[in-house]
Amino acid sequence: MDIIQKMIEELRNQKHVHIRDWDYVKRTIENIAKDGPEKLQVVADFDRTLTKYMSNGTICATCHKVLEEGDHLPEFYRTKATELRDTYFPLEMNPELPVSEKIPLMIEWWTKAHDLLATCGITKQSIRKMVESSTAQLRDGCVWLFDHLHDLDIPMLIFSAGIGDVLEEVISVHATHHSNMKVVSNYMAFDECDRMVGFQGDMIHVYNKNENAIHDSDYFPSLEKRSNIMLLGDGIGDLHMADGVTHVSNKLTIGFLNVKIEESLELYTSKYDIVICADETMDIVNSIIKLVTST
Repeated sequence: MDIIQKMIEELRNQKHVHIRDWDYVKRTIENIAKDGPEKLQVVADFDRTLTKYMSNGTICATCHKVLEEGDHLPEFYRTKATELRDTYFPLEMNPELPVSEKIPLMIEWWTKAHDLLATCGITKQSIRKMVESSTAQLRDGCVWLFDHLHDLDIPMLIFSAGIGDVLEEVISVHATHHSNMKVVSNYMAFDECDRMVGFQGDMIHVYNKNENAIHDSDYFPSLEKRSNIMLLGDGIGDLHMADGVTHVSNKLTIGFLNVKIEESLELYTSKYDIVICADETMDIVNSIIKLVTST
């Protein structure tokens, strides 16, 4: 039995891994491995994809939630931000609600959350302190993944609807922000006193990752030879993160399903090639990366 077939058999025996089309996944991994690391690029979401959903029974912070933890920001911010999340997050994760109905709701949520942040007097210096004291954690194995992709000069696009300033600090605190990484996210705007006054550019939310300026830039065209894509996400909207790639030879999508697993599993397995349920590691992703880059 060859090594790829062995991996497929091992995945079949893992109850938290679900694959709709085993032959397609095997064939795609074989093709990517045959082409080698020179033709590979990785596109990944951040919150609850590269970061953990839960650790030791406690839900970990997303980029936005980092700012709510501790006593760094006024109490009114934490209260209002919690109210917003309790209102909109169940709607985001409701598998019965069509995406067309979710989009305006997500725009409402992000707009209200960003407007609220702009009233809190955040400084650049305070962001690192908030990250260091937060519950935000990278998935186990992320450090190896980041280092390995950097060592092989494989580009990694991190596409996030979170807050880029917080995201970069999480990576810097818990791993290394390598030169092969490009981050596209919502970045804060600061005044001459380094106080946050709003956000730069167009808003990125969970369902417009196919509309962002990165798709109109020279990022993907500059990687034309990188025609093999490994895409990592935790939401249905994440599947559009690589829409800007015009020459795709092979594409493998891996989805992390963290909440409402029973209700959402059918939808996720119909959209993602591989679905990983309730797993806070990058073990399966790293196994595939090792395999396709070993040549």
